[in-house]
Amino acid sequence: MRKALVTENIDKKADVILKQDLKLEVQRLKKVPSSKELLKLLKSKSFKVLCSRSRTQLTKEVLLKSHLDCIGAFCIGVNQIDIRAACKKGIPVFNAPYGNTRSVAELVISLIIALSRSLFSHNLNMHQGQWLKFAKGCFEIRGKNLGIVGYGNIGSQLGVLAESLGMKVFYYDIVSKLPLGNAQTCFSLKELIKQSDFISLHVPETDHTKNMIQLKELKQMKPGAYLINTSRGKVISLTDLKKALEKKYLSGVALDVFPEEPKVNHESFPSLLQGFKNVILTPHIGGSTEEAQKSILQEVSKRLKDFLTKGSIQNSVNFPNLILPALEKGTTRIANIHKNQPGVLSSINYLVSQSKVNIKSQYLATNEHIGYLVMDLEEKNIAPLAKQINQLKVSIKTHIFK
Repeated sequence: MRKALVTENIDKKADVILKQDLKLEVQRLKKVPSSKELLKLLKSKSFKVLCSRSRTQLTKEVLLKSHLDCIGAFCIGVNQIDIRAACKKGIPVFNAPYGNTRSVAELVISLIIALSRSLFSHNLNMHQGQWLKFAKGCFEIRGKNLGIVGYGNIGSQLGVLAESLGMKVFYYDIVSKLPLGNAQTCFSLKELIKQSDFISLHVPETDHTKNMIQLKELKQMKPGAYLINTSRGKVISLTDLKKALEKKYLSGVALDVFPEEPKVNHESFPSLLQGFKNVILTPHIGGSTEEAQKSILQEVSKRLKDFLTKGSIQNSVNFPNLILPALEKGTTRIANIHKNQPGVLSSINYLVSQSKVNIKSQYLATNEHIGYLVMDLEEKNIAPLAKQINQLKVSIKTHIFK
């Protein structure tokens, strides 16, 4: 029986689709598996689906030796997955790029207010029995400049919320983006840093963004400015950030992500920034709301179901988009994943013509690396044809849907 491997305690509502709709046997792992454990499990030909979150590392070695048909990443980012290896193996990866947008944006707004009003220091003092009421160093956020680095789904949503509170919004992105509301674009990171009272980071982890905020950038910040990071832990040099706080180059920091994070709750968490009164540390809770988790669950589950039942691919991070209709009665569907090379379509159509099978409809979509060809055929027994197509040198994987 085909199996689905589920890691990181994904909501058990996902099992309803995996078991009832997709007829998969579900095996759950409560802890985050190591690459060695994953390799051992996924070598089995019975595991066809993997459902995981951001802490399950899917390396090139694991993916190339697996027999997976698809991956459901029940999260936003996919840095934990070797996307190129998954593509090479013919494994579409589905995530939920919009699932926690609002939750993260709201958290950032709360952190901006908490930093500007010294809320965490006040709270700590009160819990220690100290009544220390002061106004110095506490500000309204109305009229202040918010600089957003990375103007994608979350960054743009944050800008809208910040404007509604009276903030002036500036953004910087390496890709040209249409501003929402009155947001103004900056043409360099330096330009944004110099004019922002608050800087919020919303970038993926890439070679380009790793340590993008170092001592040089921190020295350029406005006196009294604040830095917030809810994106990826490695985009800031924590060693440099500690130096900047000690030298008072900035007034405060809020971090929700870190270069190294515990794999399970209750694990110890050492940090260079512990002990600073003007530093807020939260355990990667940007998307940790019930609404966000429900949205992610629904979105990724639907993508998996659409692919596994009819071959439809929508918003995959590594496959071309191809949204397909339901399979008509009396037809069988072949979905072929192949290297994107000239002449593939003619080779496959030749095999179809030789088999004397009638093509009712045909769909093709490509990206830089692969082609995805789907054919609806007026024939029930197409296993021999599918096998011939799969044996072509350019073929990566072939699926049959009935």
